[in-house]
Amino acid sequence: MNSNIQPMADIQQVGKKKEKKRSQDPIQAEFEDGKEFLKKKELSQAALAFHNVLRGFEEKKNQDGIANACNQLGNVCLEKKEFEKALQYYKRSWEICDRFNDPMSLLALSKQLVIVYRGLGEYKKALQSCLDMLETYELNNNPQGTVETMESMSELYLDQGEKDKAADAFRTIASIHANYNHKNIAEGFLKKAKELEGS
Repeated sequence: MNSNIQPMADIQQVGKKKEKKRSQDPIQAEFEDGKEFLKKKELSQAALAFHNVLRGFEEKKNQDGIANACNQLGNVCLEKKEFEKALQYYKRSWEICDRFNDPMSLLALSKQLVIVYRGLGEYKKALQSCLDMLETYELNNNPQGTVETMESMSELYLDQGEKDKAADAFRTIASIHANYNHKNIAEGFLKKAKELEGS
């Protein structure tokens, strides 16, 4: 006989969130803890967790794990505005992702590197990261990524007082939005460009 009655074990209290199952792997469990600490801005706890994770993955010679742990340690340093340390961790992660030809991870790292280089005042390197990202977005026909990167570039130009280049970036963003009939958004960016040229 087939029963449609739900087993008691599957019934949970109303309003009670189902707990996420903790990984049986202690390294993975600590990695998840570290992500939670980072999300809650408990940076010392996050750093400790990710250092332990990094050590664990190094002992296992797990390259993916090392790259992920370094990326997360870079994120912790970025939150602390420790740009030099963040750069070291991101570069280590980059080296692994590059060796394994992982373009999506490299793209994610590029976004972080733009923030790091901007924090260090290394605008040329930040802009070079943006140009690399633009190339990837164009190859993958990703207008949203292109627009986000152009916005980062306009901020970098403004940081350096290059209003003309920032205005050009805003005009490019406006034309992309215009191509997708986002008329109001396109007009907003054109207005920003004109304001910069008038100032």
